[in-house]
Amino acid sequence: QVQLVESGGGLVQAGGSLRLSCAASGRTFSRTFSSYAMGWFRQAPGKEREFVAAISGTKNTYYADSVKGRFTISRDNAKNTVYLQMNSLSPEDSAVYYCAADTTISLDKATMYYSQYDYWGQGTQVTVSS
Repeated sequence: QVQLVESGGGLVQAGGSLRLSCAASGRTFSRTFSSYAMGWFRQAPGKEREFVAAISGTKNTYYADSVKGRFTISRDNAKNTVYLQMNSLSPEDSAVYYCAADTTISLDKATMYYSQYDYWGQGTQVTVSS
């Protein structure tokens, strides 16, 4: 079993920055954190959960068009932690942000499809005021 705990959310003014963290613990039978693809998703009230960013086990990164150039995903395998640095935030970025782990995908890949991820955190609220 893998447990994911997000932190770093909060209230920020438009144009500001936040860094989200997601700490992983536990492991699957055959793989450890460094081999998981990790993703960030978000869900605003009344909207579907949407892909934000993902990073593969080999640190290939993928971004939604809406955050490209503003958000950066990274991972520290020594700390079993994945980060999401969010800059130039706008009210449209307000949502609950979820961290997710895909423990079955190949090392060099990560997907934007939330159904592929098999472990999820509880989420952290990000609110951007105008």
